[in-house]
This record gives sequence, structure tokens and C-alpha cells, in this order.
Amino acid sequence: MLADLFDPAFADSVARIAVPILLASLGGAICHRAGVFNIALEGFILMGAFAAVLGTFMLGHVFWGVLSAILAGVFMGLLFAEFHLRRPGDAIVVSIALNLIGLGLTTYLLRAVLGVSGVFQDEALGKIIEINIPLIESLPVLGSFLSGQSILFYISIFLVFILHYIYSRHKLGFWMRAAGENPLALKTVGIKPAPVKLLALVLCGICCGLAGAQLSISNVSLFVENMSAGRGWIAVVIVLVTNGRPIPLLGLVLLFGFVDSLSLRLQGFGFPQQFTEMMPYIASLIALIFVSIRRIKDLVGMRGYDNG
Repeated sequence: MLADLFDPAFADSVARIAVPILLASLGGAICHRAGVFNIALEGFILMGAFAAVLGTFMLGHVFWGVLSAILAGVFMGLLFAEFHLRRPGDAIVVSIALNLIGLGLTTYLLRAVLGVSGVFQDEALGKIIEINIPLIESLPVLGSFLSGQSILFYISIFLVFILHYIYSRHKLGFWMRAAGENPLALKTVGIKPAPVKLLALVLCGICCGLAGAQLSISNVSLFVENMSAGRGWIAVVIVLVTNGRPIPLLGLVLLFGFVDSLSLRLQGFGFPQQFTEMMPYIASLIALIFVSIRRIKDLVGMRGYDNG
């Protein structure tokens, strides 16, 4: 049974499932470290997925689809900034509004522009290029995970280490961390927190737009209403659990990718669909519980130290 579960196709599916969540989580982490409480990742991803399909269909190449997805994500980021940074509105209220806008607008445009409801699929839709790496692709199981993936898989892994470097070594990372942790300290060196937060929202939009593109023109070649299917919320959980740190974030994303892929496989072994579909969300709750317990212990330990 184990050989049937954990084969090369399973490793390949883990990578494909993980990429959209990883890109969205990185976008959420950028906002989190900059002090922007962004739980609109679901709407960001959905807009990116629709724009990727629309751009590819209208302009005839996946490059334009990816670019359209990025622009859609940036648009959502700017919309967030307009109502949260400039107005300013409550971040939770703005996030909920953007999630509803993403769901409603994509459903409306699917009917108004593409003339269908539910699902749009066309032979003209291509897929993002997949890269085969010599030698690595011949490795058992692991080769299917590391080779033959879309270019966005390798970009997302690269972004993890770039963000780790920026947060630990680069002044831009220090500015973002200061904007989230101590805005007053940032002001004392002549830098306003608002532009830093605006940049974080734009970068988040780019990452989530790419996540949507991976969903609609890489994993498949179609758009389905609400095809983000909770991935944005899983990304929010991952960001909160890891506190926006890129390396732990990558590990947790791979864990969720593993659980999600396993849930799909278990359906083929007769497990109820309702059970397998809730497995990733159960994993999210377990992760939150463990983190909450750890933080409570840390707080108790700090109080004990202060009393001592």
C-alpha cells in the first residue's frame, strides 16, 4: 500500500500543490513583517488566477497570462493600500471586502467577458513551461519533485532564500521589520512607514498573482469559480504560525502540500471524500494549537523570570 501511495507521481503532486500556497504565504509574510494584517490572500489569488486565464486567452501566450496575473495582484494590493493606508480603514474589514470582491468580480467577469458560467476551458489556453533538470530527474521519487515542474516552482524556492537574506542582511528587510515592529524607530531615521507598507502590499500582490497563475495555467489550463478553494486561508495560517519567517514557512508549506496530496490519494483507497477534503484544514488547526501552546509556555516562562 505504501508503495502505491508514495510513488513519483505523489512527489510531483506535492510540488504542484505546494507552489500556490508557498507563493501566497510569501506574499502574506511580506505584509506580516511590515505590519500589515492582510487576510485577503484568498481574493488576491482568485483575481490572479482569473487574470492569468483571461490574459492567455485574449493575447495568445502564457507570458501575457502571467503578466496579467501579476498586474491583477498588484491592483488588489493597491486597492488594499488605498482603503487601509490612505483612508485608513480597518485591515480586517478591508481584507474581507477584498475577498468578496475577488469572488464576485471573477464570477461576474467570467459571464460578462468570457460568456460562460462555472468553468472556462479552451484549447487556446497553454500551460507555463516546465523545466526538466538532467541527472536530477532520474533520481527515484525525489527527481519527480525537483524536476519537471513549472518555472514558478523554482522562482518560489528562490524567493524563500532571497527573502531570508533580505530580512537578515539587507536594509530593505530592516525597514520592513521596523515598519511592523517599531514604526517610531523607522521615523527617527527619516523613513515613513506608509511607503514601506505600500511596497509590502505591492510585493504581496505580485506573489499572490503568481500563485493564481500557477493554479490556472500551470496545474491546469482552465478557470473554475472560486478555484482558490481556501488556499489563501491556509497561507494566512502558515504566516501566523511561522511569524512570517521564510525558512520555517517553506517547511510548513511542504507539510501542507504533503497532507493535501495524501488526502487526494486516500480517496482512491476508499476513504470518504468529506474526510479527505478536510485533512489540510485539520492540519492547519493542529499547527495553530501547537503554536498557541508554545506561545503560552513562553509567556508563562517570561512572567516566572520577571517574578524571580
